[in-house]
Amino acid sequence: MPADTAAAETTSGLAVPTVATEADLPSDLDGRLGEPGQFPFTRGVYPEMYRTRLWTMRQYAGFSTAAESNARYHALLAAGARGLSVAFDLPTQIGYDPDDPMAEGEVGKVGVSIASIEDMRRLFDGIDLEKVTTSMTINATAPILLALYVAVAKEQGADPKKLGGTIQNDILKEYAARGTYIYPPRPSMRFITDTFAWCAEHTPRWNTISISGYHIREAGATAVEELAFTLADGIAYVEAALDAGLDVDTFGTRLSFFFNAHNDFFEEVAKFRAARTLWAEIMRDRFGATDPKAMMLRFHTQTAGSTLQAQQPLVNVPRVTLQALAAVLGGTQSLHTNGFDEALALPTEQAATLALRTQQVIGHESGVTESVDPLAGSYLVERLTADVETAARRLIEEIDAMGGAVAAIEDGFFQDRIAQSAYRAQREIEAGERVVVGVNRFASDGDEAEVELLRVSDEVREEQVARVQALREARDAGRWEAAMDAVERAARGDENVVPHVLDAVEAEATVGEIAGRLREVWGEYAG
Repeated sequence: MPADTAAAETTSGLAVPTVATEADLPSDLDGRLGEPGQFPFTRGVYPEMYRTRLWTMRQYAGFSTAAESNARYHALLAAGARGLSVAFDLPTQIGYDPDDPMAEGEVGKVGVSIASIEDMRRLFDGIDLEKVTTSMTINATAPILLALYVAVAKEQGADPKKLGGTIQNDILKEYAARGTYIYPPRPSMRFITDTFAWCAEHTPRWNTISISGYHIREAGATAVEELAFTLADGIAYVEAALDAGLDVDTFGTRLSFFFNAHNDFFEEVAKFRAARTLWAEIMRDRFGATDPKAMMLRFHTQTAGSTLQAQQPLVNVPRVTLQALAAVLGGTQSLHTNGFDEALALPTEQAATLALRTQQVIGHESGVTESVDPLAGSYLVERLTADVETAARRLIEEIDAMGGAVAAIEDGFFQDRIAQSAYRAQREIEAGERVVVGVNRFASDGDEAEVELLRVSDEVREEQVARVQALREARDAGRWEAAMDAVERAARGDENVVPHVLDAVEAEATVGEIAGRLREVWGEYAG
């Protein structure tokens, strides 16, 4: 029997033995582990992992105007970042131009405002899009922003087939946890699978979706719920792609995932390892994938924004460091580390640089990259990996019995489970059962650090409104109208919408105009 299963629990309620022993190891450990780079990929998706190449240090950034964000990107690349990750403001995320009344008060505030191809040109001015990989955290309008990116890359002379990067494009987690959706689930799924099909032909190196547990976890889910809900969403996307006639061994190789790294260090490492095992089995056994690359769960990680505290903000530095180390020991393919000031405002350049330096210290000074999956065989880690996998598998089976992720979200199951977990965690913090340093333990009025904060001026909206209105006045109205009508015809029929969206952005149609025309056809989701 495992040793002392009642001693403690992880944040998901999994037992943690006081002293883990050989008896805690799963009986099928050898079959579970395999070799790195081989099915079931528990030990990593590549044979030598970071010995050959470190994870991509991809700092998430975007604020104010495209020009200001472009300056931040150049600073991050100069500081050693190896990939870009774009944060968009809320109007861009939900398909409103800066001059729409719905955008008032939000333009450029939580990300960069992108309304047109002119904005996208400024965003990547001086950056060779064939030589960097770019992740874009965008969902309801993801195909539109991808079209803008491709259009600008073409203007640079880039070959779209050589472009590398990712669009999040995961609408199911928006319904479940975050709320930046536009259209109802069914047409949203169609927009996503249209993107799969278009990218397979035109941008084969592009990751067409980043199936995201990050926001599910930020909303209050446990580690097990984050994993199970994310993989259940992944199953729904694969089923939708297969129903659309796509080949699992083609689109399956471009699926990627996005996970949260939280504070329970060993549970987080176990979560990442279990995720690879589960997805490999799902793709092979449920969907019949034969290409090993279609069975690999490749993922980006971001440290947990919800764990950052406004009190004693410098204490967020060790929090982020531990979370980043868990992601690395769990085998992440790319990583964003949050700035210590993000509980107060968007990160300053100083805070963003320190966050990047945190990754660089782990990668170049800690020695943890010298051996692949260095925690393999640990009594505790293997026990937790098996337990996370078992608990997540049971929850996925429960979702399957409801008809899958879309039906479970429509019935409110995901939302209710996340809310219950969030409530339970908050009660534990308020009762002092879960310690938060500087908040409910070790708080002090005398040791608060003064930190510089980044503020986005309200004048940004005025600048963006002027730009988008000038663009509308100067563009070729006939070309614009023909392109917009083609988008609408495709949306009303069964033709792939994405090539017509690309034509529209090249005709200087705005994000809000394209999203609005699709609203007229597909409607809006009321929640």
